[in-house]
Amino acid sequence: MNFKAAALLGSTSLASLLLAVPANAQDSGSDRPAPVQKEDSIDSVPVSDIVVTGYRAALGSAQDAKRRSDAILDAIVSEDIGKLPDNNAAEAISRVVGVQVLRYNDEAGVVLVRGLPDVNTTFNSREFFTADDRVLHLQDFPAGVAAGFEVFKSGTSDLIEPGLAGLINLRSRRPLDVTDTEIAGEVRGSYNDQSKAFDPSGNLLLTKRWDTPIGEIGALVNFSYVRTTYRNADRYADSAIISPQGFGVDDPSDDMTVTTPGVGNFRFPANAGNFYETGVRHRPAVNGTIQWRPNADLEIYAEGLWQAYRGRVMRDGFNVNFERRSIDGVPPTLSNVVLVEGEPLKAASFTKTGGYVPEFFRATQNDQTDTYQAALGFKWKTGRATLSGDFAYTNSKYEANEDSLDAQLATAPTIDVAWDVKGSAIFDLVDFDRNDAANYVWRGYFQRRFVTKGDGVQGRLDLDLETDVGWLPRIQVGIRASDRTALSQNNNRYAYTAGLGLPLASLPTGELQLIKDGFRNDPQPFQNWLMPTRGAIRDNVEALRQLSYAAVQDLTLLFPNDNGIREAVTEFANEEIPFDPLGGFTAKEASYAVYGQGKYAFSLGSVEADGTFGVRVVNTDGRYSGFSRVNNADGTSQIVPQVSRQNYLDVLPSIQTRFRLTPEFQIRLAYNQTRTRPGFGQLNPSLNITRNSPGPDGSPPQYAAFGSGGNPDLKPLTSKNYDATLEYYFSKNGSATVAVFYRDLRGFISNYTRDVIDPDYGRIQINRPENAGKGEIKGAEASFQTFFDFLPGYLSGFGVQANVTYLDGTNALPTVLGEGARQVRITGLSKWAYNLTGFYEKGPVAARLSYNHRSDFINSYNRNSNEEQYAGEITRGISRLDFSASYEAIKGITIVGNVSNILGKPFNNYRYYNETQYFPRDLRIEGRYFSLGVRFKM
Repeated sequence: MNFKAAALLGSTSLASLLLAVPANAQDSGSDRPAPVQKEDSIDSVPVSDIVVTGYRAALGSAQDAKRRSDAILDAIVSEDIGKLPDNNAAEAISRVVGVQVLRYNDEAGVVLVRGLPDVNTTFNSREFFTADDRVLHLQDFPAGVAAGFEVFKSGTSDLIEPGLAGLINLRSRRPLDVTDTEIAGEVRGSYNDQSKAFDPSGNLLLTKRWDTPIGEIGALVNFSYVRTTYRNADRYADSAIISPQGFGVDDPSDDMTVTTPGVGNFRFPANAGNFYETGVRHRPAVNGTIQWRPNADLEIYAEGLWQAYRGRVMRDGFNVNFERRSIDGVPPTLSNVVLVEGEPLKAASFTKTGGYVPEFFRATQNDQTDTYQAALGFKWKTGRATLSGDFAYTNSKYEANEDSLDAQLATAPTIDVAWDVKGSAIFDLVDFDRNDAANYVWRGYFQRRFVTKGDGVQGRLDLDLETDVGWLPRIQVGIRASDRTALSQNNNRYAYTAGLGLPLASLPTGELQLIKDGFRNDPQPFQNWLMPTRGAIRDNVEALRQLSYAAVQDLTLLFPNDNGIREAVTEFANEEIPFDPLGGFTAKEASYAVYGQGKYAFSLGSVEADGTFGVRVVNTDGRYSGFSRVNNADGTSQIVPQVSRQNYLDVLPSIQTRFRLTPEFQIRLAYNQTRTRPGFGQLNPSLNITRNSPGPDGSPPQYAAFGSGGNPDLKPLTSKNYDATLEYYFSKNGSATVAVFYRDLRGFISNYTRDVIDPDYGRIQINRPENAGKGEIKGAEASFQTFFDFLPGYLSGFGVQANVTYLDGTNALPTVLGEGARQVRITGLSKWAYNLTGFYEKGPVAARLSYNHRSDFINSYNRNSNEEQYAGEITRGISRLDFSASYEAIKGITIVGNVSNILGKPFNNYRYYNETQYFPRDLRIEGRYFSLGVRFKM
């Protein structure tokens, strides 16, 4: 969804813009006093004689927030966001220097600051989260709510604890920032070139202030709605690697046949396939604020927010299995084998006959999120002291309801496959009639009911005291307490029905239809197959449940010793899915913080210096519970309750210093320590352990068991952070800055598959979150922005904004038995990221062209079971180009148009199966968006 400049359209005074961006950018909740201003502050300029609008206003306000902040930060204000061609808050923040985003299904999701996802999020300087997460899902945040964003890259002691990567604060509009009644908004329509759908969006802002006998009163209400329809296509090759003569498979004696003469053993992915996801997202939101100022020294406010998500999703997958085993035990035959030139152990293409039949599915899902926050606060100044407080309750819940039909082909067709064509595998089913319903067999039915939720209360009190000490003009102290709960529960059941050979067309879901793909001029030969429609599946859920129940009952007669089939009979006997103790966890966590901070100022000759020093002390007390399951080799299992506790104290010092060399030049130096808590799901103590049987000769297996789950022994990610910046402000909207930074960290959390020695099970291979070892991040940033006001005539309307970030980060992998820790690139971190934006703004016309790029990054590391090493998955560099333009047709009415993802570059990653060799993994194609709308202000 695009950010709307609802409250800042048309001519806007500099004074009102500075109200929208507090002088102290940390004071975004209007609950703390502004810092002491210096004589060269922009506040010393007579604001009544200055009027700025549009991009200049936005860039100038954001620049001023950066310039005067106690911390190192970058900011975006609403006018700036409103004129970016972006779909959501995460998209807009990706324009900030040092910020990258991970995109999926045509929208940005995870936000990375300086390459790291460990970012805390606040709303008006208070904690805000989605469901059971610790952070807000920024893609869900409604555009119309935001007045601005602050990305803190170094923390001060009065901030809620930043993550390793920093803190992102979202500010809402306040009614007393507006001088009179205001009605503003936007209506827009968008078109996606892959989904071929038109979607509406809009927001409406109503604000009013009154001067009454009891003081100033302001009220604001904002409505926002965005709908997006998407269709993405992905062709993939599996991450598992096999070979004809047993490399990487369980039973090397069951070899497949290779008829091509002259080729030896070689490697290829175990699977290839297509994956399509189609969906419609609805995001309504309402927020409101009431402010009351009885006098100049007291302000009381109340605010509330409801933001929601409604999704209707359909996922289609078609998978071809190239492993040598098959249902009837007959291995496949490979012919026409071509090896990669210069890599004789790597297949380029071949033909497969026999073996496994291809399998496919259609999953339908309805899901939704509702997040509420209500807050009360005050700010009271008496003499030298300013006391402020903020108290809030947050509740967020996410639910998903999924029903999926599985199918397979009746026989195994001949398949031609090539493993690397324009970024991933392509395949074709030779002589297969995709329109013949007799070729499709029902394979199974899956149902899932998932809910995750969280709530929390929080409160804070802050005292700001002016002193008579020349070098220490202010002292700040405060306390904060919060109490969080989180819950997740995933109940599901599956009926595997392939053994009955029932035709897919015999199900109570009507006539089969060819699915729609999402490719755009792609070389994939096989793209479509028959399935029931989404509506036919969801309208016949109970009939499919009853049919599945009857099917698994019949299968118990054919396979009386199959424990899975017997369990399915029990699970499908009733309409409601049985509760699964292994499918959830609960968490309860309280934190208590106290801080003390001093603001200091002194002179070194002609150089003025100021800054802050302080410490924040935080105690965290948590209780996390779930269930573990142990599956024995004889088919029996045990359910074991699990409870873990953590209690730890963090002492987090910080110091920031700014040297004002001239009115234009300043240098900042900063040091602080951070602790990033593990996610509640990561701390889930539940494990699923499956024991292995001894070999036929009684020999012990390589692994006594395999396991997966959470990790209650995770520790917070700790970091010591060093920052330095050189900043040059040569005009009200022109600046050049350079920053260098270093992070000394330990305990970076990611999922790993590795070997451990368990006291109960022996040597097991387990996949779960782990703390990596010691690591470091070194980096540099540079940014520049200006308008070319010195040029003559229409040329003075041009402007430019550019930034670049370099990152070099490594950490030690979790140790492997018998090996030392290895230093590797940190996952998700790109070495290079840059943004280049060109502006034009003159008279009624404004336009912006934005280019964004991030270089390749590591997705994950995995340990190969048959090779004593780690391998991983890497994503290639990603580029994006967006355009927006507007024309003020009449005063207060502006026509706007955007084009997003002009280049249409695909997402592309590669799976390494040893240190140097890889196969393509995924090629994902996303849509382009075109939008046209009208902004208005009255």
